[in-house]
Amino acid sequence: MASGCETCGMRKRYESNPRSLLGRLWRWHIGWCPGWRAYMKGLDPDGRASVEARLGELDAQAKRQ
Repeated sequence: MASGCETCGMRKRYESNPRSLLGRLWRWHIGWCPGWRAYMKGLDPDGRASVEARLGELDAQAKRQ
């Protein structure tokens, strides 16, 4: 079953503006979302590392602003 996490509109909001309300809501949501956990588990190790690195960059960007 394909996950909607990769094409999620809220995720795109977070990636374009991590400080937006919907972006921050999405970031909070993935902390407990079972769908996000399943999505991450389904990725290969390189894909998982890539997603985690990108989120880390965006988190750092949000803190600088």
